[in-house]
Amino acid sequence: MKISKMIQVGAAALLLSGTAIAGPVDLSGWNANGAQGTWTVQAGNDSVLQTVNSSQSTFFHNDTDSQGLALSGEIKVQTTSDDDFMGFVLGYNEGDFANDSADYILIDWKQGTQSNGSGVVGTKGLAISHVTGALNTGDHYTDAWDHTGVVNELARATTLGSTGWNDNETYSFDLIFTASLIEVFVNGAKELSISGTFNNGSFGFYNLSQGYVLYAGIEETIIPAVPVPAALFMFAPALLGFMGLRRKKKGAVA
Repeated sequence: MKISKMIQVGAAALLLSGTAIAGPVDLSGWNANGAQGTWTVQAGNDSVLQTVNSSQSTFFHNDTDSQGLALSGEIKVQTTSDDDFMGFVLGYNEGDFANDSADYILIDWKQGTQSNGSGVVGTKGLAISHVTGALNTGDHYTDAWDHTGVVNELARATTLGSTGWNDNETYSFDLIFTASLIEVFVNGAKELSISGTFNNGSFGFYNLSQGYVLYAGIEETIIPAVPVPAALFMFAPALLGFMGLRRKKKGAVA
């Protein structure tokens, strides 16, 4: 295994092992951005519900850079009436949906493959894309739907790349965001891992044409320093134990 790959594996294992202690996120200071989405922070301030079927909308940690952090929690669509996109943005800044110079990462998950009525097809499954321009102006308005134009799809998920989410099912998620590595775990399984050079910016929740999405129990973790490569393999058992714990937690949710 190459040293760079060992470091990536070790960083994820160390983070998820519990060595770094997660803390709850107060969402009351986060801001809505984009179209007509309605984001309502729930009791306890660590959960938010978006209730409107609208164009691109995000709820993000404004003016707070998120690289070097991990975000964890649960996501659930609380309706059976639609089959569109939910997910996250990384490195997002105020007004980026209308910014021709925007540069951030989009992670979106669609329930069903579907035309938007104009012949543009959105594909079911979980994917990660690089956004390099405005999404809600001119010809780019549909780019988020079919991952073309200013939305460059980088990869589809390992097991969920062509699998949609289920109505009223709770999924646990973990996002790792550094200047050179982004990883996405769903129910304890690594679904996406992208290396590169990424702009800093905020974490955010994302909906497109999908209402009644709940982001709950949100926690944030500072990614600790990575130990020397020779010591990385010791964290693998801890990683497996963490995944089992997340699955048990998910099963306990009503």
